[in-house]
Amino acid sequence: MAPGERRAGSIVAPGILPGVPAARADIPVELPRGNDHPVAKIGRRVAVALGLIVFVAIVAYADRGGYVDADGSGISLLDAFYYSTVSVTTTGYGDIRPESDSARLLTTLLVTPARVLFLIVLVGTTLEVLAERTRETYLRARWRRRLRDHVIIAGFGTKGRSAANVLVERGRAPETIVVIDARATAREEASERHFATVTGSAATSEVLEAAGIRTASELIVAVDRDDTAVLATLTARELNPQLTIVAAVREEENAHLLKQSGANSVIVSSGAAGRLMGFACQSPQVVEALEDLLSVGQGLDIVEREVGPEQVGRLADLSLRDPVIGVVRDGRLLRFDDPAAAELRPGDRLMQLCSVQNAS
Repeated sequence: MAPGERRAGSIVAPGILPGVPAARADIPVELPRGNDHPVAKIGRRVAVALGLIVFVAIVAYADRGGYVDADGSGISLLDAFYYSTVSVTTTGYGDIRPESDSARLLTTLLVTPARVLFLIVLVGTTLEVLAERTRETYLRARWRRRLRDHVIIAGFGTKGRSAANVLVERGRAPETIVVIDARATAREEASERHFATVTGSAATSEVLEAAGIRTASELIVAVDRDDTAVLATLTARELNPQLTIVAAVREEENAHLLKQSGANSVIVSSGAAGRLMGFACQSPQVVEALEDLLSVGQGLDIVEREVGPEQVGRLADLSLRDPVIGVVRDGRLLRFDDPAAAELRPGDRLMQLCSVQNAS
């Protein structure tokens, strides 16, 4: 093979093979934030500052007889606001000053605390802006140190959102879910649900590294393109051989590529939808039952339960409340009609069909 050529159909994962760019450390990672928009926070502080100016102006105007201008005359409402502005901002031209004892008392008890509070609001806003980058860097570093056994969702479209719904309904904490997506709208939606987000494509090793792929327990590949799904699966498997990878593919003919790339489970989205439509034509109730099973938190559900010591033996001899649809043994599913599933062994797990009330 000539230099520079590569075999037809081969896939190159960036950052893994020789000559491919290595991972970068500047991949944007956004941690979940509060609901307050930065503009709203600044707006509240501006409102407080303006309120302090108005407050001091009212105090000065209320006791206007005790304040004198530089020419010895009294002060008007405009003069009161002028005095308030130069006093609170500590400019202090001195052309308007408290003359009477009552005015000096009001300045001591009310105007001076307002001036100090104004400075606190001003300096606090400035320091927060200056320290924001340092704070973000610290929070990201702390988040990365604690990132263990988390779930990465590559692609936060319809499939990714549905997968996240199931994870949360099944007890996954939002802070243990990381979303990878290049679209700002998708990342904003994920952030509103308190998921950490990473900007970019899951097909690149540097983006997967930024999402903590080496310490993750599961990866859900829910991207829109099959070729991207294959490359993301291949790259993730190279970076974390123990990772559980669940991937969705649009075309059934590409499912074997995902399996060969290292996916543990492959869902053919178009094929599944087509089969449901075929069932709906002949037996709509079948589709209704399947939709019930797929809806988390209501109706019917499928659960896995460990086989207890008292349950080891023949499956037919057990009096179980919920029907058994399969047995999981050594990571392999045995259907209920498989002869090997007739005899339960220690370490087996029963896959049972039950109502939501009995799912615990």
